[in-house]
Amino acid sequence: MQLPIQSQSTIFVQAWEPAAGVAELVQVTRACEVGGFAYVAVCDHVAIPAANADAMSTTWWDTVATLSYLAAVTERMRLLSHVYVLPYRHPLAVAKAWATLDRLSAGRAILGVGTGHVEGEFEALGVSFADRGRLLDEAIDAVRAALTEEFATHKGEHWEFRDVGQAPRPVQRSVPIWVGGSSKPAMRRAAERGDGWLPQGPPEGGMAAGIDFIRAHRAETRGDDPIVLGALSGPLYVGEPSWETPRCVRGAAEKIAGYLRTYADLGVDQIQVGFVSRSADELCDQIAAFAADVAPLVND
Repeated sequence: MQLPIQSQSTIFVQAWEPAAGVAELVQVTRACEVGGFAYVAVCDHVAIPAANADAMSTTWWDTVATLSYLAAVTERMRLLSHVYVLPYRHPLAVAKAWATLDRLSAGRAILGVGTGHVEGEFEALGVSFADRGRLLDEAIDAVRAALTEEFATHKGEHWEFRDVGQAPRPVQRSVPIWVGGSSKPAMRRAAERGDGWLPQGPPEGGMAAGIDFIRAHRAETRGDDPIVLGALSGPLYVGEPSWETPRCVRGAAEKIAGYLRTYADLGVDQIQVGFVSRSADELCDQIAAFAADVAPLVND
């Protein structure tokens, strides 16, 4: 699940979130861990241009700092960025932060990456918006090198380093890199360079077509290397609400499980779920209801 509170775009923020804080963020995170969720996710923006602020807000908590804090209040659940904009940062700085997070969390980090989409944010950071795809491609390779070898070397169009060491080393032999995006270039990038795919909405032609494209291109470029395929559930509500909810899939556990099983039938490996709610307490109740009543039906 992508966590509430830490990002507050008007597209998805719920009315209770702006007044919530660290305590509620921890409460929801712990509810996910108790419920057996595979991961929690945090978003990434650095500085929102004023022209975008009405729609996006300026509330975007720092990704690595937030996940590091949550590592200390969880034990099992994995910690994902959805997604970290690699073109904003030097690959060595990224590798240092994520190796440290992996060490602090005892090997639970997953680095979800993307190109970014806010042109004014690129301008503020002095990064070429037009080059963001090529920057991401190179950054994935450079970050992977630094996360894999203590003394890493990389020579590319935008960055170059040789025999520079970083410690602490990650606990995982290889911190998974999941590539976000539903465009053809993003899906191609996931197939060629990623350990997983994080869709941002349905691809052109639908999820089945997107999955088929990734699998075919993966086989061409990486052979039998496995890749974790993801999906987004959209908003859910377990049970019949007593209030007028926003648009969502709602109802009995079997109904929601049946809806989610359609993704499993496509070959999806993990589904990022979300819930409509009026408070942190109600969200935690929804997480618990999903874990107890829906998830076993999906997994079976």
